[in-house]
Amino acid sequence: MSDWIVETESLSREFKGFFAVRGVSLKVRRGSIHALIGPNGAGKTTCFNLITRFLAASDGRIVYNGRDITKTEPADVARLGLVRSFQISAVFLNMTVRENIRVALQRKLGTSFHFWRPESSLDSLNARAAELAESVGLADFLDIPAVSLSYGRKRTLEIATTLALDPEMLLLDEPMAGLGREDVERITQLIRQVAQGRTVLMVEHNLKVVATLSDTITVLARGEVLAEGDYKTVSQHADVIEAYMGSATAEDRDHG
Repeated sequence: MSDWIVETESLSREFKGFFAVRGVSLKVRRGSIHALIGPNGAGKTTCFNLITRFLAASDGRIVYNGRDITKTEPADVARLGLVRSFQISAVFLNMTVRENIRVALQRKLGTSFHFWRPESSLDSLNARAAELAESVGLADFLDIPAVSLSYGRKRTLEIATTLALDPEMLLLDEPMAGLGREDVERITQLIRQVAQGRTVLMVEHNLKVVATLSDTITVLARGEVLAEGDYKTVSQHADVIEAYMGSATAEDRDHG
């Protein structure tokens, strides 16, 4: 089995003459936490959308676990074990924590859209839903509607529903966006925890989080790879400082 779980070759996406991503060749090591960073408009989320096939590539190739998925449908990519989250928390607000997790668990039963079945038919999923809730610190919130959760706990619930799909690789799009300091610390610990036994690729603007969690960092600017390495390496790269970290604080640049 290859050391690389995901490889992209000259990946590009053009929008009417504008390249949001151009010639990105990325290798994500199996079992690592890999971060994509860069200024706004650098192409980070577009890369996520291309890798998970929410966007079709204009050019290039995507390989996951040795399999070419360049033209694979997004739902089929998820079934292969490559699962993503989104910048905006995506949970069913009027359903409880337990019910949200059970919806995700239904996918593996092949009954995702059988909403006409009685609720009791889902009771077999309760034990696993409780396990997942406990694993992310939501055991005391199982019967609480998602609408009543804090924003940070909504993000936690989203991670729980993503884990319900049993991903081999998890893509997290700005998991710290909109979170306060306490929630950032809690989600950081959660990401470290869920990364055990799986690969994580994340887009994140919080440089302290990136420095704390990431094994490898790829810096994008204007849709192209600017630098790659560990945090110390990229934070000292002159082009990175100019393009991305020039507006960061000295504390951010020196962290790690």
